[in-house]
Amino acid sequence: MKKLIAEFPQNIVDALKIADNMNYSKPQNEIHNIVICGMGGSGIGGRLVSEWLQMEIKIPILFVQDYDLPAFVNEHSLVIGSSYSGNTEETLSSVAQGLERGAHVVGICSGGLLESFCKENKLDVVLVPGGNPPRSALAFSVIQLISLFTKLNLISGESLISIEKGRELLIQEKENIEKEARKMAQFLKDKVITIYAPSNYEAVAIRARQQFNENGKLLCWQHVIPEMNHNELVGWGGGDDRFGALFIDTQDWNPRNNKRLEFSLEVVRSKTDHVMITQAKGNSVIERSLYIIHVVDWASWYLSELKDVDAMDIKVIDSLKNTLSKF
Repeated sequence: MKKLIAEFPQNIVDALKIADNMNYSKPQNEIHNIVICGMGGSGIGGRLVSEWLQMEIKIPILFVQDYDLPAFVNEHSLVIGSSYSGNTEETLSSVAQGLERGAHVVGICSGGLLESFCKENKLDVVLVPGGNPPRSALAFSVIQLISLFTKLNLISGESLISIEKGRELLIQEKENIEKEARKMAQFLKDKVITIYAPSNYEAVAIRARQQFNENGKLLCWQHVIPEMNHNELVGWGGGDDRFGALFIDTQDWNPRNNKRLEFSLEVVRSKTDHVMITQAKGNSVIERSLYIIHVVDWASWYLSELKDVDAMDIKVIDSLKNTLSKF
């Protein structure tokens, strides 16, 4: 896992090359909505891209993290199956429904049943390098999604430029990123953690929770400001030093949300001394997101070292899949 995390900036280079060489067929009908189907490490890329593009793309993006598509999906929908292995059963089910309803279907995978399904039905499929945990292949999913939207003329090419700038930032800030990650891992150890971020960085917070879950074997949750001010802030009335709060400060808050952040910090600090603020760097939402993602990835690995657990181990998920195969 340490090696895979270190390769993230190079993954961006490799993913951009794949995207540059990929051509997509033109949808037969005008696209009115986009549905991204994907689970876990394969699905988080879609959430990130949706947040990155929300101020540019003119049609709605919905996520499906289950077996069935919503009723509105039809011939004016773009349905994307994102499954790193190509064998995620929920994604295969929803993609098949998309084809049945006449949607324009595209697959992103490293092979497996999704590749076979797409080829059998003459659908576009993007193949990415396989053989690693899906959570280590984030660069490939986000870049293929943005490239697809760009080549279908749904967005401009500015986001791909921002990703390249983000890669340069990660290389420039390598030492600072790893230093912050070590500090974060120490903070996370032996605590129940909640992660807070601005609402337009919710996917970054979800990615953090997933990495702490899988790599660090840490149970935690995430929430966003301002929504947490309408519920969870009251819950801190029952908070104490068993809990820790990790605040992701992206330094581009809405001014009123910045005041909410200050107030929320005051409330949480009145209940626990275990509060950490991590600062994002970068000149765009994409750059800041990539920076925090890389800090968190490293922190999740350092946490696994501190706890003496195997960051690669997901035996419980493998056991679940084995159980379902007999159902």
